[in-house]
Amino acid sequence: MNRVTVTSRVLLGGSALLLNTFAQAQEQNAQATLEMRNFYFNRDFRQGTASQSKAEEWAQGFILKAESAYTDGPVGVGVDALGLLGVKLDSSPDRTGTGLLQSDREAPHRAQDEYGEAGLTAKVRASHSTLKIGTLQPKFALAQANDSRLLPQTFRGAWLNIGELEPLSIDIGRFDRTNLRNSSDNESMTVFNGGSRNIVLGNTRTTNQFDFVSTRYTWSPQLTAAYHYGHLDGIYRQHFLTLNHQLQLATGQSLKSDVRLARSLGDGGSNVDNTAFSAMFTYALGGHSFGLGYQRMSGDTGFANINGTDAYLVNLVQISDFANQDERSWQARYDYNFAALGLPGLSFMTRYLSGDGIELGAGRADAKEWERDTDLAYVVQSGPLKDVALRWRNSTLRTSQSGNDIDENRLILSYTLRIW
Repeated sequence: MNRVTVTSRVLLGGSALLLNTFAQAQEQNAQATLEMRNFYFNRDFRQGTASQSKAEEWAQGFILKAESAYTDGPVGVGVDALGLLGVKLDSSPDRTGTGLLQSDREAPHRAQDEYGEAGLTAKVRASHSTLKIGTLQPKFALAQANDSRLLPQTFRGAWLNIGELEPLSIDIGRFDRTNLRNSSDNESMTVFNGGSRNIVLGNTRTTNQFDFVSTRYTWSPQLTAAYHYGHLDGIYRQHFLTLNHQLQLATGQSLKSDVRLARSLGDGGSNVDNTAFSAMFTYALGGHSFGLGYQRMSGDTGFANINGTDAYLVNLVQISDFANQDERSWQARYDYNFAALGLPGLSFMTRYLSGDGIELGAGRADAKEWERDTDLAYVVQSGPLKDVALRWRNSTLRTSQSGNDIDENRLILSYTLRIW
């Protein structure tokens, strides 16, 4: 029996056992969902120096989430479960590298037929505070778990949320492993160093310790401010400030402000030195939204974030994040919700970004890049296909010297089944 078949049987068998256990607590508000995600990815490399002409794969993903209720009493306990399974539908050694599938260990340029992960999370709740230990999927400034492909990235660790001090919320925790979006292995962590980040590490290349403290204060329903501190042991320390405000101008009109400032410093001999400022302002009028964004990198390196995660920057888009050393970038974005025309479930987005001043070093001239994205999505509103979602994402990236020239299309068909 081959290893990938064993993976699928273990995941399916374990899932059945977990579902039976959780079903017994259904009357106590336990819940379980199964997301089925069909993903086609095509990326054409247009520069003449590309090692392959394109990356193209097609895969089916299954994401099972089950959450138990808490036991009764002043201190409640429970357990959550996560089951992930990715299945190859089409791939070949000359078209791998999409991030959808896991590479075979014995043949790195060939995708495995199947891969997956199963995770458990113990949880304890007392009053308004919750402690979770096990498999985690963080979505905050210091660690944005990536969910842009077939299966989501996860972390292993402990996370305490303190909610006793409303309107102040505090999160404290430590991660010691990460499981990347196209992997079935819990791995040590490091810093992302793609593009022209120009990060040089010291003695520590990977680490099993990321500590964080995050505070969020809600001044009003329209205004929130947050401070985050993170330490990727032996690699970098990061301070992160965020401010979000929504101003209601008139009926059907609003102005949303999203401002972010991060300061990253080296640890353990690394040269990380970056200040990242980014801001996005969005004016909404009926079904229309018009956004303008600006982002600025300064210091001796580009932005620092845990490898595999999404950089928490307003100019993180489909392909690039415009976070190279010394890069300045701006964004113009337009969204339309067709519900305003009586077509609920249909939405459209387009944006254009341009960056310059990228530091390449070695006496080379500063580089530039631009990216254009289009996103069209529809969610079926009624009938036997209710809640089936179809999304087409198209992107074009061009650079002067700093990276790849790319044309990209993604087609995603998804459906989430509520088991109970």
